[in-house]
Amino acid sequence: MPIDSPFLSLVIPAYNEAAPDRLPKSLQEVVAFVEKQNFSIEVVIVNNNSTDDTLKIAEAAAANHEYICVISEKTQGKGAAVKAGMMQARGEYLFICDADFSMPVEETLKFIPPQLSNYDIAIASREAPGAKRVGEPEYRHIMGRIFNMLVRILAVRGLQDTQCGFKCFRREVANVLFPLQTINGWAFDVELLFAAQRRGYKIVEVPITWIYKDQSKVKPITDAYNMVMEILKIRQNAWRGLYK
Repeated sequence: MPIDSPFLSLVIPAYNEAAPDRLPKSLQEVVAFVEKQNFSIEVVIVNNNSTDDTLKIAEAAAANHEYICVISEKTQGKGAAVKAGMMQARGEYLFICDADFSMPVEETLKFIPPQLSNYDIAIASREAPGAKRVGEPEYRHIMGRIFNMLVRILAVRGLQDTQCGFKCFRREVANVLFPLQTINGWAFDVELLFAAQRRGYKIVEVPITWIYKDQSKVKPITDAYNMVMEILKIRQNAWRGLYK
């Protein structure tokens, strides 16, 4: 049976993640992590129209571990999958995780009490003092910095890394922000952070170790263009009063 009121929820959006070093490897690491902790954790895997064995792998893990549940989201896009998982999750702290776990799962502890408290949203940062990047091509880093500059100019002020895929929300804050989300694509987290700043929520950046995975689903040129268009949509939504 699923845990009724877990302390922590790990929400994992998954689209065609069946390769051995993607979701299968990540789930092994997550299971080992969960079973070492002295607090309750649920794992919510969101299958987003995968055409490979992602759903089968997720359901097999759920069959063997009662703290894992699997849901499906038919609207395509990482943003849509994350929103579905976060609306389903029941933890006191709700943590978005990339399926490849490019951040070691043990670093999740940096985002929750007792290591961190007194915040509304904690976002993983590859730019904060103490962060480490492992194996990232220089061109990807440069493109990321250019995009972050645009984000800081057009939407979210003062944050050095809005696009890392690991973010933790207090439950009460998630309950306010995710119903406001309209972006289904990659810039969904920019929208959430934009709305959070509009409400005066406290956002902190947490330095992490980030390991580049060359099977990332991100297409640098195409996705960068789409994300810029999504940021402009966020500005348009703000002018229309959607985030008030």
